[in-house]
Amino acid sequence: MRTHKVSNAAEEASADGDEAAVGAEDLRRRPMQVGIPEKESSLKGLELAVRETFFPDNPLRPFKDQSRSRRLLLGLDYIFPPFQWTRTYKLSYLKDDIIAGLTIGSLCIPQDIGYSKLAGLPPVYGLYTSFVPPLIYALLGVSREIAIGPVAVVSILVGTLASHELPLPDAATNKCDTSSLKYINDACSHYRESYLALVFTATFFAGVFQAALGLFRLGFIIDFLSHAAIIGFMGGAAITIALQQLKGLLGISTASFTRKTDIVSVLRSVFGNVDEWNLQTALIGLFFLGFLLLCKYIGKKNKKLFWVPAIAPLTSVIISTLFVTITHVDKHGVAIVGPIDGKINPSSVGQFVFHGETLKKAVLIGFEAGLIALTEGVAIGRTFASLKNYHIDGNKEMIAFGTMNIVGSCTSCYVATGSFSRSAVNHSAASKTPVSNVVMSMMVLIVLLAATRLFHNTPNCILASIIINAVLSLIDVHAAITVFKVDKLDYITLMGAFLGVLFISVEIGLLIAVSLSVAKILLQVTRPHTAVLGRIPETNIYRNVEQYPDSTRIPGILIIRIDSAIYFSNSNYIRERILRWLDDEGDQMKNENCLPFQFLIIEMSRSRHKHRHDRNTFARRSTQGSSKEKDSAGVR
Repeated sequence: MRTHKVSNAAEEASADGDEAAVGAEDLRRRPMQVGIPEKESSLKGLELAVRETFFPDNPLRPFKDQSRSRRLLLGLDYIFPPFQWTRTYKLSYLKDDIIAGLTIGSLCIPQDIGYSKLAGLPPVYGLYTSFVPPLIYALLGVSREIAIGPVAVVSILVGTLASHELPLPDAATNKCDTSSLKYINDACSHYRESYLALVFTATFFAGVFQAALGLFRLGFIIDFLSHAAIIGFMGGAAITIALQQLKGLLGISTASFTRKTDIVSVLRSVFGNVDEWNLQTALIGLFFLGFLLLCKYIGKKNKKLFWVPAIAPLTSVIISTLFVTITHVDKHGVAIVGPIDGKINPSSVGQFVFHGETLKKAVLIGFEAGLIALTEGVAIGRTFASLKNYHIDGNKEMIAFGTMNIVGSCTSCYVATGSFSRSAVNHSAASKTPVSNVVMSMMVLIVLLAATRLFHNTPNCILASIIINAVLSLIDVHAAITVFKVDKLDYITLMGAFLGVLFISVEIGLLIAVSLSVAKILLQVTRPHTAVLGRIPETNIYRNVEQYPDSTRIPGILIIRIDSAIYFSNSNYIRERILRWLDDEGDQMKNENCLPFQFLIIEMSRSRHKHRHDRNTFARRSTQGSSKEKDSAGVR
């Protein structure tokens, strides 16, 4: 009896299993019923679009379900990051931050003196820019590694744009001594005041532009300047800056040297003034340039010796200054820096100009310099944050950069941003917090108050060597090769920006970089990529038949994938591209005597939900406009 019951139970279980298998098979064969999503209201759709565009990170999420006191504390943490990291600050961190701050301070002081020359300013303004902005960033910024101050590319951009908008007066007409670079000496006090007013006003507007982008959550705008465009622009600017330093390296006077930045004009000026070349100047400059490059090589080969290339510039300045003081070679044609005013940053608020032509010029310069400074600074911050596995809020960083430049413009500073070379040294020195910026700033303050007179006999050729050594790291050949291998359109953008800076001017190169970046975005939106799909053997996965040659096409079925969201701007192109696929594949089937296509499947999963209306419009237009073509081909 028991055996009979077990047998019946087994038969029933087998029958149930067969029914389940049949049901599952039937379910696989039966078409799935897909419901149409409920239509959203216009207000809800607008709210969703605004939230996704301007608040993708949902900055108010931490404040949810918190008490009033807790919200106040979180608000202070958000606005002033030191409130957050000081609660976990350790004494061991202070040691690392002090060492890092002293290291980058020794690097920034000689660089600042040289970079101020690129901006057409007296040397002391470079030191001013490494005193106030780092303090403001330490109060508002998030990055632990970024080192704030003047940088080569922004300095040359400010100097080029300002000198273009405010040309130097003719020496013969105005009795202005133009032999002191762009320092604008006392005989040209009116030009000096006008130039400083233009630079400070432009710095103010650069800060306003940067802070506004952060406050209004418009940080995505800087993404229009592609990474490839930045590589090309930086590389071209680096070569331009290095070639211009041949003036100081060879001892050519400023009065004889061109103010243009294109490579043809610079080389013509260099070789057109061979009679001004000074052998002693060239020997001193080349010797210390070799010393700096050797120190950089040592630092790259042994990461523990990161401090060697960091202190090399200051060491070069000290040794060369002592050499000039002892040998008096400045009496034999070796140009020196000369006197530097030693005092804390004076107020420059009274020099702002908010009217007339100067206002228009300042807004233009501020926008261009602010864009490059912001792009470079945020990119550097994100790079080092990824190495330390923490996140940087781009919009918050923009507010920090903008605020420090607004305050800096009021305290005799020009546009500041993150320096890649100093940030790399700061990272290698194991900086833990922005306190390293404070230490660097205090070191600069000591120099301003007590040590500027020590730089009086520093030869200009040493500053030229320091700048050349610094900008060489901006030429990233490996990154350019990678871009060429990955995306040819990006490589065209890179070369366009590079050649524009090199052969025309810095500002035209920037314009080309932005234009080509935007053009590529528009091209990708209006001409999206499409692909024919085939099934990978022994799977139910479908992939691009060109990328996966082993995938097989389904006889009688053409499956096309659209690799982009569908907009009104690309719907006609997609329709025409699909019809061309049908024609091409149909002709191929006829030639091979294969089964003609009966079905067309368009895979549109990459079209986002927010463009559902555009997809529906595209579907209706495609169906209405191509019904004759599909009917004649027998495709459904």
